[in-house]
Amino acid sequence: MKTRLPIALAVVAFAFPALAKEEAPAATSAARDLAYGAYQRGDYKAAMNEAKKRLDANPKDAAALTLIGRLFLEGAGMPRDMKKAMEWFRRGADAGNAEAAYYYGVASLEGIDAQKDRARARAYLEKAAAQEHAAALHLLGEIALENDGRDPDFATAMNYFKRASAAGSADADYAIGVLYKTGKGVTKDDREAASWFKRAADVELPPAMVEYAIMQFNGVGVDRDRTAAVELLHRAALKGNAVAQNRLAHLYADGLGVEVDLAKAKEWRDLAKEQGLNDPTLDYLSNAALPKKPAEPKAPASPQPPAPPKSPTPPTVPGK
Repeated sequence: MKTRLPIALAVVAFAFPALAKEEAPAATSAARDLAYGAYQRGDYKAAMNEAKKRLDANPKDAAALTLIGRLFLEGAGMPRDMKKAMEWFRRGADAGNAEAAYYYGVASLEGIDAQKDRARARAYLEKAAAQEHAAALHLLGEIALENDGRDPDFATAMNYFKRASAAGSADADYAIGVLYKTGKGVTKDDREAASWFKRAADVELPPAMVEYAIMQFNGVGVDRDRTAAVELLHRAALKGNAVAQNRLAHLYADGLGVEVDLAKAKEWRDLAKEQGLNDPTLDYLSNAALPKKPAEPKAPASPQPPAPPKSPTPPTVPGK
């Protein structure tokens, strides 16, 4: 059986800038490191200068090499340059920095400013994983599921996912939940699946929020609580999750767990459709299908004064 990577690697690759203000590594904390301190204050020129000073003292300073890579990656204080960023990350990874190894591994996997090289990608991701880097461990688990187009290696994937989960990866919690829900590589277990989905949902991971809400709504693997399930779907939908938006459309259209509201159903359906989620069963939610807004009642006409009584016709006087 073939399994496709459920997480788009390109998304992972270009999510790097989201890490811009994370804490500096413990060994070089911002409290006592001038380079990272300047970086976190947004003084990128000073950050670059301080990082270069550190490299003058130690050309293999892994934290300084990685920081310069991030400055180029983010275009912080300079034009963004992916090629230079990846070269600095490679040097940082070779000097032992887990974050740099992860970045360079993803770049090699996706062919960002270089040819794709899966062997090199795995090697650098393993460098990061050796330091229990959560994102690298999770990605290696996904790669094991893809397994170069062969049958998925579920045992290896689960091992990576469990390690990633222990390192704090909500994505790994979700992946483990999927395996238990589908019975892939493990015995199908709805309660176990719900438990893993809840872990990821508790930190607001939208796909996990959707899965747990569905199980909670139906009472599968967890006690039924439709009110809580609908609220969880709402939160996931507001985060832009198309599946959650489409599920809410069904609930409002059919009056399941909520009052029937075709206007809300159409609103959520339209949002899901904009993201490319097709659902022919909801195609009837067109403008024509919605109840027409009742016409505004006309104001009563102002009372008119009664017409004056007509004068009686005078009697005809008979001729003499």
